[in-house]
Amino acid sequence: MHQMDQAGEAGRVAGVIRARGALLPDVEAIYGIIEPYAQDGTLLPRSRAEISENVRDFVVAEDDGGIVGCGALHVYGLHLAEIRSIAVLPRKKGCGIGRVLVEALLGEVERNKVTCVCLFTRTPGFFAHLGFQVARREELPDKIYKDCIHCPKLNDCDEIAMVRGVMPPNSNGFRDVQITIPLVRAKPGG
Repeated sequence: MHQMDQAGEAGRVAGVIRARGALLPDVEAIYGIIEPYAQDGTLLPRSRAEISENVRDFVVAEDDGGIVGCGALHVYGLHLAEIRSIAVLPRKKGCGIGRVLVEALLGEVERNKVTCVCLFTRTPGFFAHLGFQVARREELPDKIYKDCIHCPKLNDCDEIAMVRGVMPPNSNGFRDVQITIPLVRAKPGG
């Protein structure tokens, strides 16, 4: 089961894989894991400075003391959090590391009593197995205003929006669900 110790480390174990909260000395390893996926367009790029500034949002997966995967959780408020930057070393894919990372981040969502978690992905099948459902990105203006408006693919996005939990209502008037951005569509064969 997912456990949290007093230092805030996630103790999820799958074989010898363990997820824990990232620390500043982990920044170079996190960058090294994310960068190849950013180069091929799978993930948004994250600079070393951005990772350093947000290191407390990250978890890392360790295998025999080495970092083999990472992921981050951006919290918008009690209504919404976003899982982002899930990446695993290519040689370790298929070992359950991605699942360990997502489960550790979902533990943080639960611990913080956030009612909905979203993500944007090009691998919706993986996340569907973890309870996520396809959503309309227009229903996630928090994400759009934070990241999407800066993305060169804003009007030609090939990522699938997914959510788990109760989609946040527009109760305060700040969440404009009438944003005029095209729906996210799955590419043929995706």
